[in-house]
Amino acid sequence: MGSGGSKPEQHLFNADAPVSFSQSVLDSLQRNPESDTTRARAADLKVQTRVNAELQRIRDKQAQQLDHLTASLTTNPPTSKPSTATADPARDPTSLAYHLSSPFYQDHGAKPARTVDTPSDSGRSSENVQKEVMDLKAKLEQRKKVDRSSPEVEKAKEGLVQCLRANDRRPLDCWQEVEIFKKEVGKLEQAFVQRVGR
Repeated sequence: MGSGGSKPEQHLFNADAPVSFSQSVLDSLQRNPESDTTRARAADLKVQTRVNAELQRIRDKQAQQLDHLTASLTTNPPTSKPSTATADPARDPTSLAYHLSSPFYQDHGAKPARTVDTPSDSGRSSENVQKEVMDLKAKLEQRKKVDRSSPEVEKAKEGLVQCLRANDRRPLDCWQEVEIFKKEVGKLEQAFVQRVGR
């Protein structure tokens, strides 16, 4: 057990002929201070400088093109067509009115498309709209009142919460409070079902 079975044997290979290098190779290796890492860093630096130079050349070219276009637009503004601006837009093939008046255009909306001679008033006055708003507010208030729970449910809920806080390590000790809460909520549910079922 410890006599050497745990380590693998070393294998040594001996060359039949001695290895020798010429003196010039040995001198050049000793004179060269660069290592593999310094050569890799130098190559990376060379690539990085070439990439930066190319990027700068592209930026300069784009800036020159932008300056050229800006100068051409300021000296020669685009010509506008005053005849089409003052003409009937329904006859201009590039206008929205022309597209909408096309016989191939179909409005797939729920409302029928309004034309120019259709009045925009739908018959509602501000009093009618105000009345509808007040009715909606009243309905909303009714819903809020329905959603409020009864005082019995609130009392049962508070009792359950207090019991669970007091017995935070043993919540099963609050089974009586849970049953009381379930009973009160059941009453509230039945009252709701009867009210809705009418």
